[in-house]
Amino acid sequence: MQKISLKRQNKELAKPKKQLEVLANGAFKNGDLPTFKSQLEKRHQFPLKPSKLEILQINVGYMCNQVCAHCHVDAGPDRKEIMTEKTLQQCLDVLKISGVHTLDLTGGAPEMNPHFRWFVEEASKIGVQDFIVRSNLTILMAHKKYEDLPAFFKTHNIHVVSSMPHWTQGKTDKQRGEGVFNRSIEALKRLNNVGYGLSGSKLKLDLVYNPSGAFLPGDQKSMELDFKKALYNDFGIEFNNLLALTNLPISRFLDYLIASENYEDYMYNLVAAYNPKTLDNIMCKNTLSVSWDGYLYDCDFNQMLGLKIKNPISHIRDFNTKDLMERQIQISQHCYGCTAGAGSSCQGTVV
Repeated sequence: MQKISLKRQNKELAKPKKQLEVLANGAFKNGDLPTFKSQLEKRHQFPLKPSKLEILQINVGYMCNQVCAHCHVDAGPDRKEIMTEKTLQQCLDVLKISGVHTLDLTGGAPEMNPHFRWFVEEASKIGVQDFIVRSNLTILMAHKKYEDLPAFFKTHNIHVVSSMPHWTQGKTDKQRGEGVFNRSIEALKRLNNVGYGLSGSKLKLDLVYNPSGAFLPGDQKSMELDFKKALYNDFGIEFNNLLALTNLPISRFLDYLIASENYEDYMYNLVAAYNPKTLDNIMCKNTLSVSWDGYLYDCDFNQMLGLKIKNPISHIRDFNTKDLMERQIQISQHCYGCTAGAGSSCQGTVV
């Protein structure tokens, strides 16, 4: 297939097919990259198959009060994709029969879905071991109607996972927008005030770190210690765990890599850091991702690239555990991001 120029694509890169074309056929000056498929084949690990369904991750909509530079969802205030009550009910029906131990709600800002509170209340009645809501923190400060969310989360024993690029204002605002750091600090204080993240509390508060540039995250445990020390000393803030995620070369981050002429080097770095040991625990093997319109994907990143699962069952309404567990996981070059170094997943590093 003919190679394509790695020039900034702007609006074109918002299209999943265009992103896949760049990932598969980018013209590298220093020679082609090995395909992710070839890495698996070399070690007799292809095709990649799921192990056990343990996590149901539901993207309830792409609408968000922020426009973050690294966002792989391309979320923002102008996005209109919102999961309907009907599709949310189908997710509840699956939750009752699937046996998953973790329910993971994401967005955009999931709290902006008009059915969010109803869904949390209904899902809480079903009961799972771990009920995660991925909050961007600033939504708690965005409007009066969100101010009681810390108490609402506490009532339903929600595990709050929140993005926090750095413990300093400059690096955080650079990635997530001016004023985000101060609003995030205030939101963390509100969560601490109701018991989240405190020593001895059962209310879990985890933070997520994404690198602010074209580099891989450092050691997760070391960064966690640095974050905890800085946030406590400077603001009296406590939290449980730091989850270090690698930025995958898709959506806005792919645009940034191409515009800054870092794409080639970044991809070479991912390939050089490929760690086959991560394959035992990568999230596509135990997670099923549900898009706002109910379609099924092997992971949240595949969802953004339009790579639906390889199975006749493609929608949540037709869910069948046995058939889904027999599928072959969809892969492409972005998968190097989840398998570099210590690995990366929505739950943090994997090895």
